[in-house]
Amino acid sequence: MPSVRSVSRRVAASLFACTFCALGLAASAHRTSQPPLTVDQVIANLVERNATLTTYEAHIAIRLRTGIPFLNPALEGNTYYKRPDRYEVVFTKYPSWAKSFEALYSDIGDPAVWYKKFSYTLHGTKAYKHHTDLVLRLIQRVRGEIDHEDVLVDPRRWVIDEMEYVYYRGGHISVEQTYRQLSGFSVLDTQHAVIAMPPFPRARADAQYSDYRLNVAINDSVFTKKQTQHIGVSPK
Repeated sequence: MPSVRSVSRRVAASLFACTFCALGLAASAHRTSQPPLTVDQVIANLVERNATLTTYEAHIAIRLRTGIPFLNPALEGNTYYKRPDRYEVVFTKYPSWAKSFEALYSDIGDPAVWYKKFSYTLHGTKAYKHHTDLVLRLIQRVRGEIDHEDVLVDPRRWVIDEMEYVYYRGGHISVEQTYRQLSGFSVLDTQHAVIAMPPFPRARADAQYSDYRLNVAINDSVFTKKQTQHIGVSPK
């Protein structure tokens, strides 16, 4: 049975490390007459949009709502990214039990290096709000607690709309993302996660990103070498 700490770590990670997958318009008006895209072409389109964004740092504010009085904290801090797959969150406001969230790495990372961590396939399409997304199914090469991860990609804008993490023991976490344009890049604006990890009550976590600094020097000392268990995707 997962502990409150382990579930909390997954909740935080689903918000932090999922940070680098927003992309811009690339679809042709004649796409419907073209052959279906391969999985490698989909990933290439994800990589291409923000190909020149090599680093960023941003402020992150999170609100966790669990229905359990002592597990509804507000957290604030800074998130950092350095291509291809270095992520870190440093909290400036957090409850004492969340201190272990300070050093996080993304399980998914930049799509450019997915091949190192995952086997992946196109897994059909799925209706998402008022359009149809492509579904990428990712399976960890070194298996852990997660059975598979489904990534919903909007082929009109090449953004990742949603991630869903399905656990062997029956739990799942879904994370919806919204984006905004900043200096020609698509960056995360908000993330909204729904967490269903029995036997704990269903929970929700909402994150807001602000105060971005793009393509700035980031000292490597910001990134730790600790390996922490979490689930994240980065905005691309």
